[in-house]
Amino acid sequence: MSANHYAVLGAGSWGTALAMLLAKNNQPTTLWSHTQSHAETLQCDRANKKHLGDIAFPAALNISANLAETVKQATRILIVVPSDTFRETCKKLVPLLEPQHKIAWASKGLEIDSAKLLHQIAKEEFSPTTPLAVLSGPTFAKEVANGLPGAVTIASTKKDFALELAKDCHSQTFRAYTSPDVIGVELGGAVKNVMAIAAGIADGLGFGSNSRAALIARGVAEMMRLGLKLGAQHDTFMGLTGLGDLVLTCSDNQSRNRRFGLALGKGKTQQQALDEIKQVVEGRLTAKAVYNLARQHQIEMPITEQVYNVLYKGLDPTVAAKNLMERAVRAETDS
Repeated sequence: MSANHYAVLGAGSWGTALAMLLAKNNQPTTLWSHTQSHAETLQCDRANKKHLGDIAFPAALNISANLAETVKQATRILIVVPSDTFRETCKKLVPLLEPQHKIAWASKGLEIDSAKLLHQIAKEEFSPTTPLAVLSGPTFAKEVANGLPGAVTIASTKKDFALELAKDCHSQTFRAYTSPDVIGVELGGAVKNVMAIAAGIADGLGFGSNSRAALIARGVAEMMRLGLKLGAQHDTFMGLTGLGDLVLTCSDNQSRNRRFGLALGKGKTQQQALDEIKQVVEGRLTAKAVYNLARQHQIEMPITEQVYNVLYKGLDPTVAAKNLMERAVRAETDS
């Protein structure tokens, strides 16, 4: 059977790492950057030095800034752009799509103003016959690019498409599982970024390991309450895209969301933190969307609420932590 030809849209750290993985797996792959200058730099360096250092591209990886050409030669499209540009990217794709195209995404987040999950946006923008899937899991781009072991989940209502993607991603150091739970996989990947900001704030305030462990446990409870209300499956939140991704993002400083929270906990402004990180901090925008989604469905998410108040209401991080600790005594299984 001939290999699929992948168009990976988005040349940030994660998009680049996934394009490298596919190319190493002998899948013809083109990595698309939205700017000509960036594409030229990637081609010249044969590495994404800005995000991944000197890790060399596989010889087979192609680079392009021409979206139409990139899509035309592809059979599979993998979108890896920030969530706030996801709909815009989908709209650009629509006039370029042909019957052979199947679409997946590895973006993590929600649409900020509507609080819609990304699969809802995809369904609104693409034909009902276009197969769709989401890839998510506890992975740092640099480790994947370096060939260190890792695992993800690929969710789709089209079982055959999920399995196909899993096989194309599979290598000796990278494993992909499949799932039908698109909602759960997407929601876990989005909410964990909000929790990582909270964990960073707590550590920045000097609260210690006990606090972080409690926050992770209660973070799982929050994402599960919202997820079950939206129709997700309970077991998804105990897997790679729920607990797995949450633990990773809350506990390792490779996480830009955690580093953002650390800076806030140490008294820096949001802009100062963003200037230091120099990458998109998905959880900053996602916090607003998740907060609004929880209110819309009348789901109590106290950690999310306090992160939202810090980011959008100017609440002092110390006061936010105090608010969480002073909540009324209740059973652990309650909200």
